[in-house]
Amino acid sequence: MKKIVRNGNVDIATETFGDPASPPLLLVMGVMASMLWWPDAFCRMLASSGRFVIRFDHRDTGLSTTFEPGEAPYAMEDMADDAIAVLDGHGVARAHLIGMSLGGMVAQIAAFSRPERVATLTLISTTPVGADTAGLPDMSPAYLAHCADAEQVDWTQDAQVIEHVVKDMRMIAGTAHSHDPAAARALVERDVARARRFASATNHFTVESRGNWHGHLSKLRAPLLVLHGTHDPIYPIEHGRRIADTVAGSRLTAIEGGGHELHPSDWLQMVEEIVLHTNGGEWCGRDLHARNWPAQTT
Repeated sequence: MKKIVRNGNVDIATETFGDPASPPLLLVMGVMASMLWWPDAFCRMLASSGRFVIRFDHRDTGLSTTFEPGEAPYAMEDMADDAIAVLDGHGVARAHLIGMSLGGMVAQIAAFSRPERVATLTLISTTPVGADTAGLPDMSPAYLAHCADAEQVDWTQDAQVIEHVVKDMRMIAGTAHSHDPAAARALVERDVARARRFASATNHFTVESRGNWHGHLSKLRAPLLVLHGTHDPIYPIEHGRRIADTVAGSRLTAIEGGGHELHPSDWLQMVEEIVLHTNGGEWCGRDLHARNWPAQTT
């Protein structure tokens, strides 16, 4: 079901999968990423495990409210408020939050600021908020060079945008599985065509936290699962390890050879980990292996 919810003067486009009576999962994606970056088939896979899955377009992406491209006129805390507004819009009092990359940072802030709304927290390919980050490795040199190239992109020109983002997907891919360039291009073309104003998504490059969250991660109340690829060029796995080491009782699962991505070949492992985590460590009784899941990213 598709639905627009509001957070003040911001419209947030949302979509759900599964039975609303099932335990709710709220998916929070990363920088410049609309809900489409949580692939349809991945969402259906989670829903088939007995979960009510909610995904949404961040402000400045997809069908949600956009602002003039330039400097983000909002903070990560506002994006965390958007996530809570999505729960409100679907009548969900408490949900399992799953955040990836920037979405993982936003999900951490939501868990700090509204702990009563967060049943569990799953963080994928992200970095700590409110904890010591000294000594953590930077992005790979190749990816840093790619980021510099973004300054030459005219973000109002679809063809340039598509080529840059397709290249980005290739560069963040892991080593364990082959990269599918056709599927990557199809996803990017779909995302660009759907967006109200794709250039506004570049505001995410400048979004920052304005809160003082120092010490909050070590006091996290929600049970925590960390999923992190061993070959992530944006946030090397040491970032995930730092998160897990900071939170007592947390669990880190390394995705061997995984990059900064949701590769279809890793979905089964990730979904099984998420289901166990959101079910108190017990299996849901569903046989996910028996399903013929499509190997696609869109």
